[in-house]
Amino acid sequence: MKSTPKLSGSHLRTYKTIFQHPVSHNLEWRSVFSLLRNIGGIEEEPNGNLKVTRNGQMLVLHPPRTKDVAEIDELMALRHFLERSETTPSQASDRQTQWLLVIDHQGARLFRTEMDGAVPQRILPHEPDEFFRHAHNSKDFTRGREKPDPNSFFEPVADALQGGQILVFGSGTGTSSEMEQFIAWTSLHHPDVAGRIVGSVVVDENHLTESQLLAKAREFYASARIT
Repeated sequence: MKSTPKLSGSHLRTYKTIFQHPVSHNLEWRSVFSLLRNIGGIEEEPNGNLKVTRNGQMLVLHPPRTKDVAEIDELMALRHFLERSETTPSQASDRQTQWLLVIDHQGARLFRTEMDGAVPQRILPHEPDEFFRHAHNSKDFTRGREKPDPNSFFEPVADALQGGQILVFGSGTGTSSEMEQFIAWTSLHHPDVAGRIVGSVVVDENHLTESQLLAKAREFYASARIT
């Protein structure tokens, strides 16, 4: 846990609870929203998602289904966002920013490859009713038959890729590849983002650690000598 920002009262308690170890199972979304509103900006999107911004960093939250932060992925996303956004990022030029986007139908991870110890920003697809409620027991989930809505999933990903070059990692080909679908979608809806995509690579992401993914991305950027 990094140094605690200047908070007091309930906001300070909520902040410490987010970083508590072992993890707390009594962290209310209401308290989290109050904290995020106090330290940053919150904007509700048309699809019901909440876009939180702070010191140049962004986090997309889906409408909570319970009163508490029940999923460990949600808690870790909050931790990473608070860590990344504690200080204003250095004013590096867009040319120096190198993104790695690892994407499949279960979610997207965004890395800054030029930053040591980079922690990914995670964006989850808008969850279809009934399907994700039993996702972990669903054969369709692992087979990828259920796919997120492109607009509700891809829009926050494109918004997060502010400036710089973008390398995309994904698995599968054609309609089974969220990577290819995202690239095609940006060509239609965000040509500015599509124009900054410098490569796409099929990888077996489920058998690669985040460090290995980053190493592959840095190797790509180094060998391509993209400027």
